[in-house]
Amino acid sequence: MSVSTSPRKGTSAPKDEEQRLRELGYQPVLARRMGGFGNFAISFSVISILSGCMTLYGFGMSTGGPAVMLWGWAGVGLFVLCVGMALAEVTSAYPTSGALYYMADRLGGRKWGWYTGWLNLLGLLGAIAGIDYGAALFTGALMKLQWGFAPTPGKTMIIFVCILLLHAVINLFGVRLVSILNSVSVWWHLAGVAVIVSVLAIVPSHHQSPSFVFTEFVNDTGWHNPLYVAAIGLLLAQYTFCGYDASAHLSEETSNASVSAARGIVRAIWVSWVAGFVLLAGLTFAIQDYAGTQNTETGVPPAQILIDALGTSGATAMLLIVIAAQLFCGNAEVAAASRMVFAFSRDNALPGSSLWRKVSARTQTPVPAVWLSVIVAGVLALPSLYSATAYGAVTAINVIGITPAYAIPIFLKLRAGGRFQRGPWHLGRWSKPVGWIAVVWVAIVTVLFLLPQSSPVTISSMNYASIALVAVLVLATVWWFVARRSYGTPSAYGNAREQAEIEEGII
Repeated sequence: MSVSTSPRKGTSAPKDEEQRLRELGYQPVLARRMGGFGNFAISFSVISILSGCMTLYGFGMSTGGPAVMLWGWAGVGLFVLCVGMALAEVTSAYPTSGALYYMADRLGGRKWGWYTGWLNLLGLLGAIAGIDYGAALFTGALMKLQWGFAPTPGKTMIIFVCILLLHAVINLFGVRLVSILNSVSVWWHLAGVAVIVSVLAIVPSHHQSPSFVFTEFVNDTGWHNPLYVAAIGLLLAQYTFCGYDASAHLSEETSNASVSAARGIVRAIWVSWVAGFVLLAGLTFAIQDYAGTQNTETGVPPAQILIDALGTSGATAMLLIVIAAQLFCGNAEVAAASRMVFAFSRDNALPGSSLWRKVSARTQTPVPAVWLSVIVAGVLALPSLYSATAYGAVTAINVIGITPAYAIPIFLKLRAGGRFQRGPWHLGRWSKPVGWIAVVWVAIVTVLFLLPQSSPVTISSMNYASIALVAVLVLATVWWFVARRSYGTPSAYGNAREQAEIEEGII
């Protein structure tokens, strides 16, 4: 596959990107202080194999078991790479903080952009909730190991709120600190996977056989159709492979964004794909007692794998690695979501847009957007106080919100044909086949993750992702009739009204 990444000629990259942003209709107000590695790092941190794989490992043990976890990861990763490459091509043409909805607006019109934006926002906010609540679960498991802490839903929620506040405060210091933390996060994740897998390979005296790891099928869902169960089990991989649009959302803060943001998306996916497979295999080989791991008192099956294989002290050390990685991940997701809130408000799409688009003159950070992102994420996780299956629903909200939003600009690019003016990073002759593979895959997984995950379906076990999806579409439709006259992406910067509105956002 030939991929062109030739930079634009004639000017330096930062100056060229600022001019390109004006051509797309926006006056630069965010600080362009992130390099190419930092842009890759934010998507890699949001994907966070040490968050997604570890947090949903228990879910995978029941929905297909080892066979679905390992082969599902390999297959889903391949399709997600197609989605990422197709999305990277559109990102190169439209490097703005609005990202997906701006692309859809330009390629399909205002309504396409409107609904894409609301879906993207739902997915991003659901991701914050899923990531940080997962970190709270692991923190509770660690505290149980060390001090006999009982991780009840109420106590876990308190830990979750504290993590949200931590991430809000860090994001208020500006994008440079976020970029530094994301760069550290890359090496932390890669080194963490290497350490965990190496220790699990060396220390335990007993390991599972390759046939168990790659062929054992387990169904504890209550459903009887193995194909249905295997399909539901793909949530582990598909949930983990979410959030790589973060590179696009941070493009207005990235040097040479037309190339760096596109590269960041693709690199984050394939590096996570390889490292995640190694992590899942390492964990599965080290299982000592399958049933005991599923029913662990810690509430976190990977923690039980570590305890059984390494003892309490060794497990504690490994859990610290995982929790730190999850904190890096949640922090990166807050950065991405807040930029989406800022961009959507800049185009008057949200209730109270005049507040959410304000930017700090000192740090050049969208402060109100940061706070809105963490508050809504906290609300999304509240059902976890009452339902044992609510966390699975929160992760499904992330998947069914953000994944369709990935496909919409890709589909519109395919529909546009020759009207689409590609950027410096593109797929050449592979653009159409890769794009159609991406669109079809997204259509399939969107349907899958609206389905109930366990049987019988009750109030406590139903998949609330479908309700969340309907709710956000209804809200978007209702608000459309209120805001349709004020909402819109600018055709070019320079309009006096648009300039005044942008400058009102500087505080």
